[in-house]
Amino acid sequence: MELRPYESGDCPALARLFYDTVHTVNAKDYGPEQLDAWADGQADLSAWDASFLAHHTLVAEEGGVILGFADMDGNGYLDRLYVHRDHQGRGVASALCGALEAACPAAVFTTHASLTARPFFEGRGYRVLRRQTVIRHGVALDNYIMEKRK
Repeated sequence: MELRPYESGDCPALARLFYDTVHTVNAKDYGPEQLDAWADGQADLSAWDASFLAHHTLVAEEGGVILGFADMDGNGYLDRLYVHRDHQGRGVASALCGALEAACPAAVFTTHASLTARPFFEGRGYRVLRRQTVIRHGVALDNYIMEKRK
């Protein structure tokens, strides 16, 4: 597995990976209506690309296949971390998260972790600050605001 910087040409593939991951991996913790509200398959690719370019964004790849991706802003906020459903449990998320944390000068890392991702982040030393409910397309989704200090 190789971690490499994001390139704008990756954006459509990352949007597909995001949609597929949410609708499979997260289906154990969220209902169909919630999954559709979270990932409706209509990602604004220009907005995503701008966000990826504004953040430190890494892509995990193996043999030309994208396994996952993650992005962190300069303040230590981990915005997105998604691993393809067929590559779960292989250390992809740990590698992405570790590389972003190592490269970021922030003293505190934060994320809004899904119910599904909470155990992963707890295993990396993040702690729950609070549970929150966000409304997306009129549908309530619960997640956790989590932080980790260097």
